[in-house]
Amino acid sequence: MRICIAGTVNDSIVDGPGFRYTVFTQGCMHDCAGCHNPQTHDPKGGKEADTDAMIAEMRDNPLLDGLTLSGGEPFLQPEASRVLAEGAHALGLNVWIYSGFTFEELMGMQDPAVRSLLEACDVLIDGRFDINNRTLELRFRGSKNQRLIDIGRSLQAGKAMEHPL
Repeated sequence: MRICIAGTVNDSIVDGPGFRYTVFTQGCMHDCAGCHNPQTHDPKGGKEADTDAMIAEMRDNPLLDGLTLSGGEPFLQPEASRVLAEGAHALGLNVWIYSGFTFEELMGMQDPAVRSLLEACDVLIDGRFDINNRTLELRFRGSKNQRLIDIGRSLQAGKAMEHPL
């Protein structure tokens, strides 16, 4: 499957625990002031990539602990992002996903593709980056309003349940 990306990092240590294959999806409508990845905003930017080739790159790196889907906004490409998440799980990797949408906003979309992507991931870092709440004290988050959500527990409970990290 094709996916539009800004790029990948094959051994990130800042986008979740352990060594991670990070995919920066292309396209984002949130336009957060001070965004760390403004080059990912233009939905017509980036480059096309093949999900099978990316899964093969993950398979070929024995040091990886997980996949991180970042952006841009991965939920703008839910089908291709889900394929990557399921491919990572098949390799025994955990999957983290960043989104400017909150868990509640994603659930409110009532979109089967969005729901399938959520179900294919383990942890959601949710919420728009807020420069007024910027912090370097919270792991894997840029602002204090962002949450680490345990997706499995949250889907089961029907409400956001924070990850204990």
